[in-house]
Amino acid sequence: MPELPEVEVSRLGISPHLLGQKIKQVVVRHKQLRWLVPDEVHLAEGLRVNDVRRRAKYLFIDTDAGSIILHLGMSGKLRIVNSDTPVIKHDHLDVVLSNCVCLRFNDARRFGACLWQDASEPEIGMIAALGPEPLTADFDGQRLYDLSRTKSVAVKNFIMDNKVVVGVGNIYANEALFIAGIDPRKSAKKVSKKAYLALGNIIKEVLAKAIEQGGTTLKDFTQADGNPGYFAQHLRVYGRKGKACEVCGSDIQSVTLGQRNTFFCEQCQT
Repeated sequence: MPELPEVEVSRLGISPHLLGQKIKQVVVRHKQLRWLVPDEVHLAEGLRVNDVRRRAKYLFIDTDAGSIILHLGMSGKLRIVNSDTPVIKHDHLDVVLSNCVCLRFNDARRFGACLWQDASEPEIGMIAALGPEPLTADFDGQRLYDLSRTKSVAVKNFIMDNKVVVGVGNIYANEALFIAGIDPRKSAKKVSKKAYLALGNIIKEVLAKAIEQGGTTLKDFTQADGNPGYFAQHLRVYGRKGKACEVCGSDIQSVTLGQRNTFFCEQCQT
């Protein structure tokens, strides 16, 4: 499943092709994605794209009437193609622009989504319930410390809670906790304030570096593969079970927390 940096790089890839263009047509071939695609998405037709934003792992295509909201789910891909490009299997939705460019959404598993946010209405519930963005001043280690005082859940699960902070997915949670020297299995309320203050900064650094790496390797979104997927980047613990820790040489361990594979070094993380 794409994580926040991958979605942000997707935003960077499609934005130049959409900004300032009028939406000629929204073509929905399969309404049943993760949720039914609402008819209201057609309200964007004839309107100019004012902005392409990201909130957590949701992409917003903003118009004066409201926003088309896209979520890639587990297998979703976005491509920029000419509007007359033949449709292939799993091409479920097009946003056709007046310059004959088309944003095409392909999703083999249909766990992705296309929603509508009316400009005159409050944020839809799933968006309104989200915590702060990790790369803003609204998030820091003090917030982690304050919210953790009554939490017995494992600290890795705690920092992956979208109500605490959005976008700290499995890969980057593993990496941040390793750099911070915190055992991912440790109860959230037992992590010290000092450790949380450091962890807050490390989360920001890990995500910002991943976005930077993705940006430097960004492929042209007019290519057939569309979504850049996970970028080539150096991961210190994720996916390295049984391999030597780069710091102490001990074997990297793996357990399951919250139904997610979790990787850590027992010597370096306490």
